[in-house]
Amino acid sequence: MNKKFLTAALAAALSCTTVSAFAAANPFADVPRDHWAYDAVAELADEGVIEGYGDGTYRGENEITRYEMAQMVAKAMAKEDQANAQQKAMIDRLAAEFSAELSNLGVRVANLEDRIDNVKWGGEMRYTAKKTMFHDGSDSSMNRLELRLKPVATINDHWLVRARIDGRADMKTDTAGSMQLKQANVEGHYGAWTIEAGMFPVWTEQGVILDDSISGGQVTYAGDKVTAVLTGGRIGKGRFVARYTPDGSDIYPFKSTGDFGKAALTFRPSSKFDITGEYVHIGGVDTENYTPETKRYGSNDLGIWGVGASYKFDKNVKLSGYYGENTKGDLDKKFNRNYNAELRYKGASKADHGSFGLYAAYRHLGNMSVVAPTFSGAEASWKGWEVGGEYTFAKNIVGYVAYFDGENIVDNGRDVKKLWSRIRYFF
Repeated sequence: MNKKFLTAALAAALSCTTVSAFAAANPFADVPRDHWAYDAVAELADEGVIEGYGDGTYRGENEITRYEMAQMVAKAMAKEDQANAQQKAMIDRLAAEFSAELSNLGVRVANLEDRIDNVKWGGEMRYTAKKTMFHDGSDSSMNRLELRLKPVATINDHWLVRARIDGRADMKTDTAGSMQLKQANVEGHYGAWTIEAGMFPVWTEQGVILDDSISGGQVTYAGDKVTAVLTGGRIGKGRFVARYTPDGSDIYPFKSTGDFGKAALTFRPSSKFDITGEYVHIGGVDTENYTPETKRYGSNDLGIWGVGASYKFDKNVKLSGYYGENTKGDLDKKFNRNYNAELRYKGASKADHGSFGLYAAYRHLGNMSVVAPTFSGAEASWKGWEVGGEYTFAKNIVGYVAYFDGENIVDNGRDVKKLWSRIRYFF
């Protein structure tokens, strides 16, 4: 009798051990439908503590694996600080029941969290106001609110995705436009090399020729003393901001989308001095018949070379200069050349409350030698003096102001003045 009882007890113990070991070793075994965990998870799901299958639902009528149950428990544990005492006790009981699966799931949960966190959102809201005063009294003004969203998603250790989505509203007319995709590109980093492809921002030296986007590709090498950039792609006619006529009747001076290419080389012999040479080629933009005065432009291409340099006298004072010329076409040099001289003192940092900057500049922006200059005061086809400043009112809140006084090159050198201001809220 004792031998039979001992044999039966040993068999039962071995059977329980085998079942338990199998359940722990196989996280994909189904949890029996009558297991108490179903009721516990269903209650937590009803109370919003557990997210269920990831779509906000919990299908309690279906059997699930221990692995799936552990996933739900892991999500509940992540929200434990939001649970009440009763819910925490239930979560702790579930965690004890599925401790082996949770331990095995640890790496998977960490990876899931990394995937969730790999998209970073930033951007800014900006309000811009300006008034332009022409010689004939035909003043114009603008009051615009703009939202820029800038998500960045990490793909792997070398590659990421960048985008920019803009929305604008006219504060004068109380009208708003739709959100539009302005930039979207992949970006790869391999040591000193950066590769970009898609619709991405392009910046020429000091922003004289272009501060806008193109569709194509770009390769950058950034060494300690030398930086080289090679860019190629397509540029839309809407990128060109220079006007053909003084009254703005032809907003887009270039009649069609064209090919874009840029090569630039920067040399920095010291931390105080740098010099850049660049060449920008734009082809097939249908400008042959442009006649600002008595001469036709006579070409459908632009070929703009430029040289720029900057020198830092100390940590606060910086002097920059640039000269560029379009070698295509047959126009007077006032239309085909550009130059820029700027003296800057300090500069506002969005992270440093109370920081500020001041600058004074003289700019000549011949309308056939620039595409979309970066300046706040001077615009394409203008020449004259510009002064401005910036101030950080609080962390991530920066204000800017600029004043331009000069001439409109394509309007027989007649006077033009402009007052411009902007406040940016970064997030």
